[in-house]
Amino acid sequence: MKLGATEQIISCPHCGHHTRVQIDSSGGDQEFFEDCSACCSPIHLRLHIDELEQKVQLFVDADDEQNY
Repeated sequence: MKLGATEQIISCPHCGHHTRVQIDSSGGDQEFFEDCSACCSPIHLRLHIDELEQKVQLFVDADDEQNY
C-alpha cells in the first residue's frame, strides 16, 4: 500500500463480507472503526506506517478480540 489516500477491500472478521474502506496514511499511525455494511458489526482497523521501509500496514480484527 502506498502513502496517501487509497481504497482497500477488507473482509469483515465477523461475517466474512468483503467491504471497501477509505484509508488515508498521510496522518501517520491510526486506529479506527468501520461498521460492516452486511452485519453492522464494528471492524477494528489499525494503520501502521513503516517510514524506514516506506510501507503501510493495515491490520483488521473484530472489536471483541483481546490482545495478550
